[in-house]
Amino acid sequence: MEESKKQTPSQSEQLKVQTEVFYAYKHFDSAPNHVQNQWLTLQRYNHIEYLTKGLEHLGPGFCCLDANRPWLCYWILHSIALLGESVDCDLEDNAIDFLSHCQDPDGGYGGGPGQIRCVCYTQLNLPLPHLATTYAAVNSLITLGGDKALSSINRHKLHNFLLRMKVSSGGFRMHDAGEIDVRACYTAISVASILNILDEELTENVGNYILSCQTYEGGIAGEPGTEAHVSCCNRYTFCGLATMILINEVDRLDLLSLIDWMAFRQGVESGFQGRTNKLVDGCYSFWQGGAMALLQRLSSLIDAQMRSSFIGEGEQTTGRTKASVKFESGGGSASAGSPAQGNLSDAGLSFLNRSAEADPFFDTIGLQRYILLCSQDPHGGLKDKPGKHRDYYHTCYCLSGLSVCQHSWSKTAKSQPLPPAISGPYTNLLEPIQPLFNVVIDKYHQANDFFSVSY
Repeated sequence: MEESKKQTPSQSEQLKVQTEVFYAYKHFDSAPNHVQNQWLTLQRYNHIEYLTKGLEHLGPGFCCLDANRPWLCYWILHSIALLGESVDCDLEDNAIDFLSHCQDPDGGYGGGPGQIRCVCYTQLNLPLPHLATTYAAVNSLITLGGDKALSSINRHKLHNFLLRMKVSSGGFRMHDAGEIDVRACYTAISVASILNILDEELTENVGNYILSCQTYEGGIAGEPGTEAHVSCCNRYTFCGLATMILINEVDRLDLLSLIDWMAFRQGVESGFQGRTNKLVDGCYSFWQGGAMALLQRLSSLIDAQMRSSFIGEGEQTTGRTKASVKFESGGGSASAGSPAQGNLSDAGLSFLNRSAEADPFFDTIGLQRYILLCSQDPHGGLKDKPGKHRDYYHTCYCLSGLSVCQHSWSKTAKSQPLPPAISGPYTNLLEPIQPLFNVVIDKYHQANDFFSVSY
């Protein structure tokens, strides 16, 4: 009997986290109103100072992230943009020049300039192009905005790189001879869509690959036959859902089981876990909250699948339906399930312009409180959970999740959220994002206009 009551390491860790989070909430609830307001205040200026210093100089402890330097640029620049700020001209020029040195002559971006790759057993002093760092570099340049940043991207060679990473199954490799997974599909399709280089050659069979990764639970795994994740490293469910929207095949997913699986990822702490029986983590505020924001715009399609699951329409009831959702774009419309003709990048813009068809599918106020009370470092930066240290990755995705929460109640992309949608003072309001790409909406529109001309 005693053995049966003994906790596993996972249970002990979960109890420890819950205790720390509940202590923070109890301490907050017992505090006077003016103290509560202070604790719920986003420490905007401290965050900006922390982020700006990181863009100027990083200590030797960051050597382990040497192959992720475009990611550091993106995490920091996007966080600053979310806070409604921008970097000075010198820092902007330095960032553009640095990212240009990460661009491979044959297309794509590597983890840093001077990182050696092997071609025909000959060591060349060229960056190894990688889909993850390509996504980070492109999003960084779009976040900086302006002609210099956007024109530095070689779209023609980048398209060739993406095609080179495509495999016959419909998936993509992360790099030459690299792993094939849903994350690679998303980074490739996201980059191609936002740069207006997405075509049928790139989208062929991608939907089939993503569909093969949806598990019996409803979530999306990294590759066929593995466990569904929203994990901070792999973020597969978000990646799969966003990819299917961008290629206009989202109706092929079992959205009923997907939303059911996702809803149970928000736990008693009010934050999100990445997968079943895992700990809460602040970064899932975006990977989960962002996916929920995407589903919120698909509620009519979800309703259609629900009706079909009851009616069956003479077929075996699976929860899927052939009903389509129309993404209106400038020159017409494309139904989900078939790629748009012409500019496939219109899918992102048209999806953004869709009205929110339902209230948020998760507890937005609870998540905001978790971010502000449990993930915010009052000296600047955000973190995973109580007891952890701040870092740029969690700062980026906690702030992205905070923005998603604040704007989820807005029925259109242009409408401002009302005060009840904001936890804490209204000065906490962040810039809205385009959740398909996780870039600030104004920057997305600027890029969409700039890249409207075919490459």
